[in-house]
Formats: sequence, structure tokens, C-alpha cells
Amino acid sequence: MTDAVLATDTPVTGSADAAWWRQAVVYQVYPRSFSDSDGDGLGDIRGVVDKADYLAGLGVDAVWLSPFYPSELADGGYDVADYRDVDPRLGTLADFDEMIAALHGRGIKVIVDIVPNHSSDRHALFQAALAAPKGSPERDRYIFRDGLGENGELPPADWTSVFGGAGWEAVGDGQWYFHFFAREQPDFNWDNPDVHAEFLETMRFWSDRGVDGFRIDVAHGLSKDLPEVLPSQAELDAMDTTGGQHPMWDRDAVHDIYREWRQVFDEYDPPRIAVAEAWVATAERRAKYASPEGLGQAFNFDLLEADFDAAQFRHIVTDNLAQSEATGSSSTWVLSNHDVVRHATRYGLEPLNGRAVKQGSAWILAGGPADQVDLERGGRRALAATLFLLGLPGSTYLYQGEELGLHEVADIKAEDRQDPAFFRGADPDRDGLGRDGCRVPLPWAGTGSSFGFGAAGAHIPQPAWFAGYAVETEDADPASSLNTYRRALALRHELQTGETLEWIETGRDDVLRFVRPNGWQVVTNFGTEPFALGADSGDVVLGALVDGAIPGESTVWLRG
Repeated sequence: MTDAVLATDTPVTGSADAAWWRQAVVYQVYPRSFSDSDGDGLGDIRGVVDKADYLAGLGVDAVWLSPFYPSELADGGYDVADYRDVDPRLGTLADFDEMIAALHGRGIKVIVDIVPNHSSDRHALFQAALAAPKGSPERDRYIFRDGLGENGELPPADWTSVFGGAGWEAVGDGQWYFHFFAREQPDFNWDNPDVHAEFLETMRFWSDRGVDGFRIDVAHGLSKDLPEVLPSQAELDAMDTTGGQHPMWDRDAVHDIYREWRQVFDEYDPPRIAVAEAWVATAERRAKYASPEGLGQAFNFDLLEADFDAAQFRHIVTDNLAQSEATGSSSTWVLSNHDVVRHATRYGLEPLNGRAVKQGSAWILAGGPADQVDLERGGRRALAATLFLLGLPGSTYLYQGEELGLHEVADIKAEDRQDPAFFRGADPDRDGLGRDGCRVPLPWAGTGSSFGFGAAGAHIPQPAWFAGYAVETEDADPASSLNTYRRALALRHELQTGETLEWIETGRDDVLRFVRPNGWQVVTNFGTEPFALGADSGDVVLGALVDGAIPGESTVWLRG
């Protein structure tokens, strides 16, 4: 055995309630596509209540809800019009309270999305800013600037939005507001104390209702330092993003905000937890968000840009466990979410070979040609990769439908698409045709107008092949992806131990093997040739051997 890797010396057990998050399995619910309780084609909060037994049976420790707030859906709910209410199309606060009770009653924690970089243009604070004159306190809550030209008819700078098009929008009086995302998502001015107060109140509002934690959207973008004369887009792009002084992104000053939030989180018993979505330039920069004085945990997205490759996986795991040791946090592992092509499809495509892009975008742009993706192989690799992750120290974040082995839906008609990246010409190499393909409503039954999602259709049409991946279909198959996930999560709870691992050399570059402190071993064969286990390897408790060997592109768990 070689290369011991330490995440933290803190042991984690189910009774350590304050540390529940350190090795939790968190299931992301995209509410509008999870389950529709009232037959209007849109998933809702009561749909989560209806599926509480399913979530408990799956074995997850927590549910993370993507935004469910009042929204015009300019960006899938990430344009929030009211941070302290439920979108009436999705339910009521009473429904939310019932959901909390249903999940807590089954031992499942609840994490909600907070979107602090920007609001909806329908938010009361922004509407007040539009109604007020320039230079007013109301406008100072957002980023307004005078336009260029004789009458302010030109934007203050040539900045572009991540969704394509201009990043500045005129308001008709010579001023413009900045929006890094859609024009319906104006950026807050976090130098204004009113903005701080708004979000402190929001954190307390949901914490008082029983929410256990928060996922922080665009956590690296809040603090901005914009000079009187704004740089050009080219100048912004050329600026260093590794030193904490970029005017727009990942500024050191952003951590002052999170230290303020931590004081609120620690008012509760157990303390509320938070995880940062922070796309930053270096691992060291990401580690700052996981500080115990700040948010406490940060997403590790490295595997979203990695091939199904043993060397890449080992490097990423080793690096991220070292980061966790340095911060006192725990690692996070994720293969799919609401922003990327599902990993069952990604692993069926040609490898990235180190290209730091969102894999699958080119395939989607080409219309999802069947001859470019090996669906069976992708599904096999996806399951192997997930079982590898579930054995690692730290917390694992699952995305709804991945337990079914769902693939990306590529052939969505233009009139059915909803992602602003599609309509506004975002960078196709990064976003393809948008993110709708991973947000198609889940199939619960093998038949019906929406495969059991609701009594009517689905807000994004489902393909016919969803029938083979439906919960009802997979329930009946002991070897299905769903039942494999269930067995894995049950065993994970049984085997969970201290947050360390030790690599065991296998003699093959395409096979990874590690052991946890109690003798629990995980072996993943990333290659295609079988890997023979020794006679003294222990009992296989998950996965299967063929003639004493691990088949290619598969994972087994061993109990010592």
C-alpha cells in the first residue's frame, strides 16, 4: 500500500449531527422537472412531497433544491423575483413547509439554492431602481453606469453576457445596468449595505423554516471593483484571475461577505451549512470558499472536465483531498448537474484529451448523431465512475435521473427549448445548444403522456426511449442502474468511516484501487481488459467478478 491521502482526521458518524454534511450524499432536485403533482406540465413542491418515499428508498442524506422562487423563468428559475417565497406555479410556503416535514421525517436534510450575484428584473428592489432617478439610493443597489456618447446612447463598455449579446442594458434615461447573465438578471452592487441586509434576512427566513443549508450560485462573482473608466472586454479577459484582485471575479473581498454569512449560519443548532459554486482559476483559490470561517465547502468540478481515465481521476482525487486537508473542509464529488451534459452520455463520446470545455457541446450542436456516441458504453462507464466516487471520502452530489442511467436529450426542437444560452448565442464550444437536454422531466412510468411525470404533458417533451429508463421499469430489474444505486447508498452508510484513503498499486495504469481505514476497498477498472483480484482481497459486496476478475469499465467494492 502506498500514497496515503488524508482529507481530515475527523471521523464522521450518523450521530454527529453538526458534521452531517461532511460525507453526505446530496441529491439535486431541479423542481420544474422532477415531479408534477397537478398536471400542468411543470414540476412542483408537492411533487417532491409525493416522491419523499422514493428519495428515502434511494438512500440519500440530503436534497438540494434548485431555485423554486417566483421567477419569469428567463434562466430556469435563476432569475429570482422574490427570495422569500415560492413560485405560485410550484406551490406555496405551506407546501414548502410540508416538504420540509416530509423529508426531515425520513431523515433527509434540505439544502436550497441562493442566487446572490443577481436578481430578476422583476424583483421589487430592481423595480424601485428603475422608478428612481440616476444617482438615487435605489439605483445604487445594482450596477448602473452612465452610457457613452452625447446622450448616453452607447453602453458604458463593450462587455458581453455569458449567454451571448451585450452585458449592458439601457433604461432610457442615459444610464445602463450590468448583467453578466441574461438581461433579465441585473447584477447586485455588493458594496451597498442594503444588499447585505437583504440576503442576511433571506438566510434567516429559510433557516427559521428548517432549511439545513444553502448552495451559493456564482459564489465567486459577488464582489466587484469597477473603475470610473471601465476596461474593454479584451482588457478584462487579459487580466490575471489568480491573485484575488480581478475587478469582476473571485476577488479576495468576496470572503468578507461569507464571513458575515457564517455568523448567521452559526446562530443555529446545528449550524447551517453552505457549499460554493465557484468557478475559479486554481485549486488554491477554490479552497478559500471552503474555509470554516466562510461557506465551509466548495464544489469540485474537476471531474466534469475529465475523461473516463484512471490517471486523470487519481490526480483529481489526490489534489482535492489535499485541498480539504488544508481547509479542514470535506471534498465534494460531482459528475452531473443541471448545467452540463449528463455523464452517461459524456462517457460515450470521444475523450476530451485535456480540453477544458463542457464535453458534449459539439455533439449536441451536431444534433446528437447516434453514430458519434456509444450509449451502452457510456452508461457502463457512468455507473463505474459513480461507484468509484461513492467510495471516496467526502460528500457526493447526485443529479436527478442519474440513478436511472439517463442520457442527455439532444434532439429538442427549437420551439421547445428554454435555455437563454440557446436564444442569445452563447459560446457554442462551452454551451452547445444550451442546457435543456439535462433538464428534461424525469420518467417515472413506462407509459403515459409524460411517462408518469404528471397527468398531462411535460414542459420539455420527453423522447420515446425514456420508457426504458423509467423508475417503474428499473424497479422490476434487480440489475438496473436504479437498484445498483440503492445498494451502493445502503452499503455506503454501513461502511462509512474516517475521511482518509490509501492508494493500493495495481500494476496497471488503467486500474485504480484504494482502501478506507476500516478495510473497505474500491477497485475501478478504467480499461477494457479484465483485472484479476488476488485470493486474499476480501469479500465482494458490490459489483461482480467474472472468473475472479473485474470486467473492463466497472467497479467493485470489497469488505476486508
